[in-house]
Amino acid sequence: MTDLEYQDLAERALQAVEAGCDRINDETNADIDNQRTGGMVTLTFSNRSQIVINLQKPLQEIWMAAKAGGFHYKYREGRWADTKDSSEFFANLSRYASEQAGQPLVFKAQG
Repeated sequence: MTDLEYQDLAERALQAVEAGCDRINDETNADIDNQRTGGMVTLTFSNRSQIVINLQKPLQEIWMAAKAGGFHYKYREGRWADTKDSSEFFANLSRYASEQAGQPLVFKAQG
């Protein structure tokens, strides 16, 4: 993958996270504050816990830090897959955000 392809795919993923926060805030009482700074999005939940998602351009990865731990994702076969267990980025984000928010939340890639 070229650096330009990575940048495009990674940017789309961050935009999907931001759009997911907006949708969740409209549809639930989760009240997720999302702040974007360059290639990093910080989600802050009402209990003050955070999930930080940032781009790692030299490695062509997306990294996510949550209460559950730190995770690295590489784009493979049309999706962002965990480098250790191949689990999908948005499924994991949904799980960790749900745990931290105390209610079921769903994030998904934009079509």
